[in-house]
Amino acid sequence: MNTANNRVQLLTIEAEQEGQRIDNFLKTQLKGVPKSLIYRILRKGEVRVNKKRIKPEYKLCTGDEVRVPPLRLAEENALPSAKLSSIQALESQILLEDEGLIVLNKPAGMAVHGGSGLSFGVIEGLRALRPEARFMELVHRLDRDTSGCLLIAKKRSVLKHLHEQLRVKTMRKQYLALVRGQWQPHVKVITAPLLKNVLQSGERIVRVNAEGKPSETRFRIMRSFADATLIEASPVTGRTHQIRVHTAHAGHPIACDDKYGEAAFDQRMRAAGLQRLFLHASRLTFEHPVTGEQVSVEAPLDPHLQALLDQLDRQA
Repeated sequence: MNTANNRVQLLTIEAEQEGQRIDNFLKTQLKGVPKSLIYRILRKGEVRVNKKRIKPEYKLCTGDEVRVPPLRLAEENALPSAKLSSIQALESQILLEDEGLIVLNKPAGMAVHGGSGLSFGVIEGLRALRPEARFMELVHRLDRDTSGCLLIAKKRSVLKHLHEQLRVKTMRKQYLALVRGQWQPHVKVITAPLLKNVLQSGERIVRVNAEGKPSETRFRIMRSFADATLIEASPVTGRTHQIRVHTAHAGHPIACDDKYGEAAFDQRMRAAGLQRLFLHASRLTFEHPVTGEQVSVEAPLDPHLQALLDQLDRQA
């Protein structure tokens, strides 16, 4: 087992280091230490400034005393070398973690699990980051191109409890989506049944069909633009591609949806700088299986998506 340093370090901040974020300071001080480990010790409170816990965005002041704990790098070799940077990047996307669960702000473009030609996904990456974890499973899924709140259980009992909340529909999931045209305020709920078809290639296509499964999504207008609307979508059921198909069924497909989108609208959005599906799991609310407390976690919008909204605002 390699050791970065085997004792506590106490570092005093000099005048030229003032204003630097603590995470960036640690990256320069701890050469060779994975970013994943730096964010972990910050989140766990093992790094102290003036004997107090701080967040990664804390800005240092002259005279601050920074406590850096002993660092062990055992997990460095547990990560698949070809995917090391992608997996380590997941550490900084963890929104909440305790002994029972993790809520991750899943990046767009990353599958939740390996398969279909993919060597790894989010769950494999988190298992590599937490080699000491004896159990780690997805509570629910997000499409590969969708970003935002993803819930992972670290105990079987927690997984069972959270699955029960999904079954009885007490867990609340809220998404932000940019859709074509002006969403009508009176369209608050869509209950069109959905039927899933799997093509020979393995691709999944979902259609509105009377023989499909009952499906319900609730909608709320957040912002209106010249030829697009930012909506909040809250799925009551959890069907494959549910929000994407329901919005397209309403005549308002999501921007840059390569399965259910509208080519002319997507072309305009790409010209404005959009490079991905504009669907983001913005908030997740559930009862904590251990404490019984109501937990609500919010995933910040990707800066790329926020920049597009700001541009559309200026064009209005």
